Amino acid sequence: MPATPTTVDDYIATFPEEVQERLARVRAALHRAIPGADERIRYGMPAVMLGGPYAVHFAAWKRHIGLYPVTRLEGALEDEIAAYRTHKDSVRFPHDQPVPYELIERLARALAAARR
Repeated sequence: MPATPTTVDDYIATFPEEVQERLARVRAALHRAIPGADERIRYGMPAVMLGGPYAVHFAAWKRHIGLYPVTRLEGALEDEIAAYRTHKDSVRFPHDQPVPYELIERLARALAAARR
C-alpha cells in the first residue's frame, strides 16, 4: 500500500500529469486569493488555511477536482458557483471541462474574508 502523502507536492505527484497540472493551478489560484496562507494535508487532502482552524481543501478524484467546504455565499458569486455545487458544502470541477481558475480565486477570497 502506498504511503499517505505528507505534503501537498507529494499529493499532487500521485496523479497523472494532466491532473497534476490542474491541481497545481487550483493550488496557485488559492494562494493568489490567500497570500501567505499555510498549507498542509488534512483528512488526506491538501488544505490551504484560511486562518485559525479554517481551511479550504482541494482534492482530485476520478472524474473531477473538488473544493471543500464551500459554504453558501451571497449574491452573484453563489450564482456563478451554483453550476458546480453538488452538495451543501462542496463544489466539483469535472475533468472533461475547463476549470474556472479565476472563479476559484474569487471564491477562496470570499471564503477567507468570511472567516476573518
